[in-house]
Amino acid sequence: MELIINNDNFQNEILQSEIPVLVDFYADWCGPCNMMAPILSSLANDFEGRLKVGKCNIETEMELANQYNVMSIPTLIIFKDGMPADTLVGALSKSELVGRLNLILG
Repeated sequence: MELIINNDNFQNEILQSEIPVLVDFYADWCGPCNMMAPILSSLANDFEGRLKVGKCNIETEMELANQYNVMSIPTLIIFKDGMPADTLVGALSKSELVGRLNLILG
């Protein structure tokens, strides 16, 4: 299940999470973001219990996007222990994402 990430729940869902969190910074009008949506949904199911997957709309959550220097979308940030552990920019294949996640998750 994917979470909708916003300024109100960011602290609780991301920074205080006991498991790593992949946050997709996106916009509804972004073609590559829309291409990534089914991949991220699949990852949320594949890694359930080991990883949370969240989506943060940069148009409604500009403050969060600015805080994490999101300049291009999609930008995927993997948070571990409340800190950014990896940042990926642009559309990626599922296998590329799984490879990066496995490095972080161990």
